[in-house]
Amino acid sequence: MAEPSQAILALENGILLKGKAFGASKTVVGEVVFNTSMTGYQEILTDPSYYQQIVVMTAAHIGNYGINNEDNESDAPKASGLVIRELSRITSNWRSTMSLDAYLKKEGIPGIEGIDTRALTKQIRDKGVLKACLTTQSSVTPEKALQLAKEWKGFDGIDLVQKLTCEKIHEYTSVSKVPSIFQRPQKSKKSKKIFHIVAFDFGAKRSIFDKLKLHGFKVTIVPANTSFETIQKLKPDGIVLSNGPGDPAALTYAHTTVAKLLPIFPTFGICMGHQIITHALGAKTYKLKFGHRGGNQPVKNMETGHVIITAQNHGYASDPSDFRNKDVIINEINLNDGTVSGLTHKSWPFFSVQYHPEAAPGPNDADFLFQKFRDLIEKNRKRTKLKAKKSHC
Repeated sequence: MAEPSQAILALENGILLKGKAFGASKTVVGEVVFNTSMTGYQEILTDPSYYQQIVVMTAAHIGNYGINNEDNESDAPKASGLVIRELSRITSNWRSTMSLDAYLKKEGIPGIEGIDTRALTKQIRDKGVLKACLTTQSSVTPEKALQLAKEWKGFDGIDLVQKLTCEKIHEYTSVSKVPSIFQRPQKSKKSKKIFHIVAFDFGAKRSIFDKLKLHGFKVTIVPANTSFETIQKLKPDGIVLSNGPGDPAALTYAHTTVAKLLPIFPTFGICMGHQIITHALGAKTYKLKFGHRGGNQPVKNMETGHVIITAQNHGYASDPSDFRNKDVIINEINLNDGTVSGLTHKSWPFFSVQYHPEAAPGPNDADFLFQKFRDLIEKNRKRTKLKAKKSHC
């Protein structure tokens, strides 16, 4: 076997890290971010929220169970590059169809191994998210890689969602071929009536739609810029606002539409969806120093006192001091840093979370939120029928 060629990771602050190349022969630029999940590299690479980011996996050994046909969160990898400590040369799983190295070669994604990922993670935690250049091409010198990292403009204030959202309205029909027993919805004695959900695609993970289907919803997916009037014509029982990449402040069209939807339709916001609700309510978001990415984030519900461990992937957070609507309730916080993790309202039928209840990868502590959404729809339907009955009296 030929010896792997050298790869370079250049950070905007002047640090140059050299390692061994794997995956595609390519040069990319992007934000370098770290993820603390022990497994799930396939889901992470294909999660649209990682668009134009170079992902550092803090787990030391990556690639040992290969790549399979069921766990992709989108049609292809959305991360720009992968940084790891050690690449497994052996894949050991009955679902595996190819190695991680082969997959990245096929999809045109460069990787670098042999990096002290613990030291790199500490650098990001200390300095904040850094612009970076990852190259596996011998023609690119360290000096050139450093120049590319410094010159990259980043994407603060830029709408990345339009690069990833679906092109037209369509019904979601597929569900993962091999759903984990831990991903199946909790059993409920309540009616499993099929509710019609309109889901905004801001760069959504497929697992969100799979979970909605498994919990008994009919799912219609709409592009991110779909108008309020179009949503009304679809006559949904509820609205889901998905995750997505980039700066939520740039999606002003979504802020306007969602502001009209919130008082009327039962709405469930997830990650980017939570941030869009923040703006729709007249508040703002801000960029976190290094973001929350991993499957071990503790979240406390301030109303019940319950703590769950959650999967998170976001670089922005809601500003708690900026809510001008006094009926907004901050009902969940991240116990690591006190940031806003959940919102609800005293009278409007919505709630949102700054984490991923569908996990993939991560713990399934928050799976109950899909049932909570069903309950919210049921409650809203009863309230609507009661109002209609009173108006006829």
